[in-house]
Amino acid sequence: MQVISQHKCFGGIVTYYSHISSETQCEMRFSAFMPPASVKTRVPVLTYLSGLTCTEENFTVKAGAYRKASELGIAIIAPDTSPRGDGVPTGDGIGFGAGFYVDATQAPWNKNYRMYSYITKELYLLIGTNFPVDNHRHGIFGHSMGGHGALTLYLKNPDQYKSVSALAPVCSPINAPFGQRAFAAYLGDNMPLWESYDATKLLIALGDGSHRSEILVDQGLEDHPLSRLNPDLLKKACAQVNQKLNLREHAGYDHGYFFVQSFIDDHLSHHARLLSASFS
Repeated sequence: MQVISQHKCFGGIVTYYSHISSETQCEMRFSAFMPPASVKTRVPVLTYLSGLTCTEENFTVKAGAYRKASELGIAIIAPDTSPRGDGVPTGDGIGFGAGFYVDATQAPWNKNYRMYSYITKELYLLIGTNFPVDNHRHGIFGHSMGGHGALTLYLKNPDQYKSVSALAPVCSPINAPFGQRAFAAYLGDNMPLWESYDATKLLIALGDGSHRSEILVDQGLEDHPLSRLNPDLLKKACAQVNQKLNLREHAGYDHGYFFVQSFIDDHLSHHARLLSASFS
């Protein structure tokens, strides 16, 4: 693991790292914010998953999260969204910046596009081993495609992620044109496998969700077309299985990072509350 750059921020430190990934078989990058409290003790940690076309830079420089994270004493890890580099395939309207947080099964994608295992296994272990964080208080959140990733990774890995939230998530990629393109390329025609990476289908398959923590979702009502995100399907699925959901809809807000900035503090507070409760 190599340090690319390091920056003081609200009393903490933002560091950009690169490392060679055994899962994606290429160089991967991520940023890590360590709050001032991490100098003295292990702190709760959040993994943030970005959306289509993004890198580790988007959240780090645009979300405005670190003032609140410093105040709350929470570390934040922001990985890239897909494998990149010479020999890594791209094209067909998917590829770089569009890993969709799945493990691809179809050539030529299956060699490198293993973002599900990269986040949940390799990066999770790397962070817990090398940083002053408490992996027993680990939450996950994301935006757009990353919101899809956060929801599915949380639902599939309840022993790892103790809290979840999403901003304008792709709630049902199997019902979104770009999700269908990506899943067809990465996963072939295996519909049960598609459904295992779709939050609305996962909720139904997992059944009673009354034991899980509340899901916080914020959605702008000027985010067009909303049909690509399907928050209504998420709301319906949560109601069907008694999953606690706080779906907040906001007039006038679109899909971009000005929207993310507007509600990021609420998401950090949501996680701080749940991760504190999981530790007590």
